[in-house]
Amino acid sequence: MFYRENGQFKTSYRADQQIFPILQDRVAVLALVLFAFAVVPFVASEYLFAAILIPFVIMSLAALGLNLLVGYCGQISLGGAAFMAVGAYGAYNFVMRVPGIPLVLAMLLGGVCAAAFGVVFGLPSLRIKGLYLAVATLAAQFFADWLFLRVRWFTLDSASGAVAVSNLSVLGLPLESSAAKYLFCLAVLAVLALASKNLVRGAIGREWMAIRDMDVAAAVIGIRPMYAKLTAFAISSFILGVAGVLWGFFYLGSWEPAAFSLDVSLKLLFMIIIGGLGSIMGSLFGAAFIIVLPIVLNRVLPWLASLIHVEITTTAATHAEFIIFGTLIVWFLIVEPHGLARLWSTGKQKMRLWPFPH
Repeated sequence: MFYRENGQFKTSYRADQQIFPILQDRVAVLALVLFAFAVVPFVASEYLFAAILIPFVIMSLAALGLNLLVGYCGQISLGGAAFMAVGAYGAYNFVMRVPGIPLVLAMLLGGVCAAAFGVVFGLPSLRIKGLYLAVATLAAQFFADWLFLRVRWFTLDSASGAVAVSNLSVLGLPLESSAAKYLFCLAVLAVLALASKNLVRGAIGREWMAIRDMDVAAAVIGIRPMYAKLTAFAISSFILGVAGVLWGFFYLGSWEPAAFSLDVSLKLLFMIIIGGLGSIMGSLFGAAFIIVLPIVLNRVLPWLASLIHVEITTTAATHAEFIIFGTLIVWFLIVEPHGLARLWSTGKQKMRLWPFPH
């Protein structure tokens, strides 16, 4: 049917190595990107920006960073929120202590701080792996919570660790409206997602996947485990740090260490597991599932209760939301343990052969 690639012949290696080798995929992705950049800012409401679009874009970027480490390199991490916190507080210090510093430069420097922090806590990965490594990265979470709550230098002597930013601008253009914040976050996501996709398709990405599949065999064929693992921690932490800057500056506006708690780290881990480990697209799917589904349930459950003339309290609705949310997570993992990205790939494969059986 319309999804078949009959007649699409590749005449060069460059064409054969395209990210989207099928014309229909390129057209669909380009249309989706154009819609996100050119249409959504003019039709979305303030509620849609604040409750769904901005947190979805930022959490997609954070899930993407964590997926590079866990999905592609196979290094389990429970400290994703800690790296986000380092990036957010690092960029905040650059903005407050260096007058006139550009926001983009402060964001990148915050990501560099998170990368350095990630390398330090990635050193145990050279000797341990699996659940032991998860515990080591969990220590990064507790350390970050203590650091930004007790060491007041990082928060400019704030007793509670709470900080705030305002009057954000890029190249002289103010970023105060929700649409402007959304566009900036979306641009950052698009750039880093494209860079990550090319990264995992290159030599360093193949090294990560070799370490993930069998680190002993990877070392035998000449791959340096120390270099591969630490670069995975550095790049993953950099992206998480940039996501932390966006989360603090553009979504929260003011925050404290509790905004980057262990709960956020677990949500990030759920995103990449549900979306699909080792998949750039899976990071987006997982973020959409975790961000959008609770809001949908919060709206749908009272409506369903009103249809059958049953009164449901706010507490009961919240408990039902947790139960349904958890049940759906378990159901998805049973139906497709490789995540929503695998379901998407399977669906595309069926479309290529429909209506013929396979």
